[in-house]
Amino acid sequence: MQETEIYAPVKAWLETLGYEVKAEIGAADVVAVREGCVPLIVELKVGFSLTLLHQAVSRQTITDDVYIAVPRWKGRAGWKVFKKNTGLCKRLGLGVLSVDLNVGIVQVHADPAPFKPRKVKARKAALLSEFSRRVGDPNVGGTRGKLVTAYLQESENMAAYLAENGPTKGAIVAKATGVSRATRMMANNHYGWFERAEKGIYRLTTAGHAKFSGD
Repeated sequence: MQETEIYAPVKAWLETLGYEVKAEIGAADVVAVREGCVPLIVELKVGFSLTLLHQAVSRQTITDDVYIAVPRWKGRAGWKVFKKNTGLCKRLGLGVLSVDLNVGIVQVHADPAPFKPRKVKARKAALLSEFSRRVGDPNVGGTRGKLVTAYLQESENMAAYLAENGPTKGAIVAKATGVSRATRMMANNHYGWFERAEKGIYRLTTAGHAKFSGD
């Protein structure tokens, strides 16, 4: 596939919008001009790449109306990648076009516009909760694999308490360890260390005893 194959459908689409279109003007792949509008630039590529983004961002020094155009994705995996790349382009203020080369159809997925990220309060709350609950700084930035989380630290504290004190009511474990969710966490038993001895009372499992009792 060549970038030139994308040009004809993009040019035809722009012309239906009333633009006069010419290719390879200066550094731009496609330039479209319409009376009363700022110039519109489209960068063509056979796929998303860092080079494409660099080129498109550079064209923003000329005009605010900058699009990238790539062939339409193939399959579910292709759509997922395309969607993520479109999200990145929105953050850069770039428009995104896909071209179905089989039928010559251009689809607009994003128009150039200033981007303001939508803040998700629940994610912010979860981040700050994890930060405040985690004891010390047990991980190294950039680590891949198993991490020491606040949940793990709290579970270890509860297991150590049960190892020392035996079967205990959940409310007492919560008060003694400072883990307000102690009863729920022991009931969920994420690590396989806890089991219910009787209603409201929890003890260590065999695995929990092996890890925390020191026997």
